[in-house]
Amino acid sequence: MASFKTIVIAVDFSEHARKALDLGSDLAKQHGAAVHLVHAFELPMPVLTPYEVALPDNFIGDARNAGRRELDALERGLVDAGIDVTSHLRDGPPDMAIDEVAKEVGADLIVIGTRGNTGLKHIVLGSVAERTLRHAPCPVLTVK
Repeated sequence: MASFKTIVIAVDFSEHARKALDLGSDLAKQHGAAVHLVHAFELPMPVLTPYEVALPDNFIGDARNAGRRELDALERGLVDAGIDVTSHLRDGPPDMAIDEVAKEVGADLIVIGTRGNTGLKHIVLGSVAERTLRHAPCPVLTVK
């Protein structure tokens, strides 16, 4: 049986990510592994030409602060459960951020939720889990 020492869990604060967090934290407890929570978001362009639509100056800072508050709450829950946890808030494409953190911390496993979109929704939205799988430095466990 594989032994995990470092588990990266991707979180976007959705119900799907919650299921991944639950399974990932259970695995961490079973193996005595450290957990690294990763939340990333792509920053929108401040001005979208040709419409000249500008985002409010505080939009990006507010989004970052909201993500940090959510991560801190998840981190406290894992600490209370006796799990060694570190959280990472990254700007940029989520799949790239997840894979970068996994490489940086020497992860043995990435746990990520999947929405299971199919058809046009999958084509238009893509899949962070699928893109993460393509470049991951370690095994990836997807949770539906």
